[in-house]
Amino acid sequence: MAMTLRLPQDLDAKLTERARREGRSKQELAIEAIRNAQDRAELKVDDVLAELMDSDAEILDYLK
Repeated sequence: MAMTLRLPQDLDAKLTERARREGRSKQELAIEAIRNAQDRAELKVDDVLAELMDSDAEILDYLK
């Protein structure tokens, strides 16, 4: 799916330079960054749920 992304000039310059250095496209780098951010967000949710399951295990057993 197509999407237009408008970046501040300084960020675009950094992205352009990194893409040049790595021999990759700016699109590839942006997709990778978005995927990494999503993965980190999912890990945080999973960690919170696991912690709640541990801390509230007694209550959850009672409610079964």
